Amino acid sequence: MRADIVRVEGAPSPTLVLPGDGLPRGALALGKELLGVRRWLDSTGRAQIQKIAFHQPSPHPGFDLEYRFVQRLPDGFNFRSGCGHSLLACVVAARLPGPVRVRALTTGDTVVCEPDPHGGHIVRFTGPWPAAGLLPTGLPLQRLGGLDVSLVRFGNPCVFVDAAALGVHSAAELFAAGIELLLPLLRIRAAAARLLGCAPRSGLPRIAVIGADPSGLLFARGITVNGWHPSLALTGAACVAAAAAIPGTVPHRLAQGPALSIATPGGTAHVSAAVDGPCLGSVAVHGKRAYVLERAVPMPWRIRVTA
Repeated sequence: MRADIVRVEGAPSPTLVLPGDGLPRGALALGKELLGVRRWLDSTGRAQIQKIAFHQPSPHPGFDLEYRFVQRLPDGFNFRSGCGHSLLACVVAARLPGPVRVRALTTGDTVVCEPDPHGGHIVRFTGPWPAAGLLPTGLPLQRLGGLDVSLVRFGNPCVFVDAAALGVHSAAELFAAGIELLLPLLRIRAAAARLLGCAPRSGLPRIAVIGADPSGLLFARGITVNGWHPSLALTGAACVAAAAAIPGTVPHRLAQGPALSIATPGGTAHVSAAVDGPCLGSVAVHGKRAYVLERAVPMPWRIRVTA
């Protein structure tokens, strides 16, 4: 088996992209083969790769590609989360002309990826979704860790914390913050994980601090499995746009319209949402650039698991 390694700007690590159509049914069920992949990554100087994605042509006429994501964790793997950066990595590795219609097997999302005029990609999540159905507790604000936060399930479940409630009033303050801000956020995420029934060490729900400066410009910083995210997860940016369309949420209170620019430590994320009455029609993340770092790398893959 051969793999591609793809870097998407803003992601905390490159993605190892593998063809999924060469695997027998249930080959990933126990994760034993992935332990071999982990050892190979570590022994070949690629230990920084924390994301693994599989793609294959879709048998469904409405889609071009099927994609499955695996998050590498310090003590195992998470098979239940999604990653927009890795989804785009699969599209780039597959070398299909856009627009590419993708069925995300892990999360059930339907996504269209297409090139933009500036050399990047537009990643568009397509609905519709009843806006109220994106609130897992039915409430736009939930009290956790002594703060009013918003829990929104879009792509991945996300927790949004108002920067001002943490005493942070500018992007510079947020981007310079260290462990003193990270620890209370991790406690809020743990409380949200218990509330939503997420596994404690899965990295879900995602959590991000979001604020607005006096000019109204949004700024945000997310947390990944191992600490601060270098920018904001692609699904997290999409979730900001979705949440901004739901009255009463933290992003809605801070946002000034359906098209948003969000300053992050890794650059500005551009997102937009199409709203149709009580429903969200689509959410798009704009201008994502991706690069193939290594093509057709031989993999020491041996299929033994057939559960």
